[in-house]
Amino acid sequence: MTSEPADRPSRRALFWGTAIALAAGAAAVVLFVLPAETGIDPTGFGKSSGLSSMANPQADEALKRGQQHPDAFTPGNGTQAAEPGPKDRFTYELAPYEEIELKYVLDKGAPITFRWKADGPLNYDMHAHPFEGGEALTESYAVTRADQQAGRYVAAFSGIHGWHWQNRTLSTVRITLDTSGRISGSKLFGPHGEQDRALTPPAS
Repeated sequence: MTSEPADRPSRRALFWGTAIALAAGAAAVVLFVLPAETGIDPTGFGKSSGLSSMANPQADEALKRGQQHPDAFTPGNGTQAAEPGPKDRFTYELAPYEEIELKYVLDKGAPITFRWKADGPLNYDMHAHPFEGGEALTESYAVTRADQQAGRYVAAFSGIHGWHWQNRTLSTVRITLDTSGRISGSKLFGPHGEQDRALTPPAS
């Protein structure tokens, strides 16, 4: 029995295959990467999709304000004891270049312990702002890229406190957050705007 040699792709087919791949890569950079990473939005797609908001030039100012409350956030390794009070579990799947924000309503001095973990790296901003003064007084306690974070947090003021996660990859990333403490409420900021969210205790 003789075997037929496999057909080799023609030079024209190779050329067009390479050209299509390069064009797709360039389109991804223009449509997704530039708006999210730099705020540059040549097509307008970044603004309409919300990607442009991922580039946050105000982050440095928010971090400076956060440094005025060095005792607000104490990093941990996830083994800290649960804080007395309500418990909550939040799970969400972030599509490529999607972002989501979860905030807890906390009174001044209210403590929480938390741990979140994702199955891929996420850009995140752990921040808060007071009811009086609003977002103009936002202060950040951690702005970085990681797949997990844990610790204890004590609210420096009455307001909303939490995380803004961004998936800057082309893969879906699943995140799970466990929190306990003196939580008065929860809010979700996503594709449908601001929504009140009921606390969801983890299954026993």
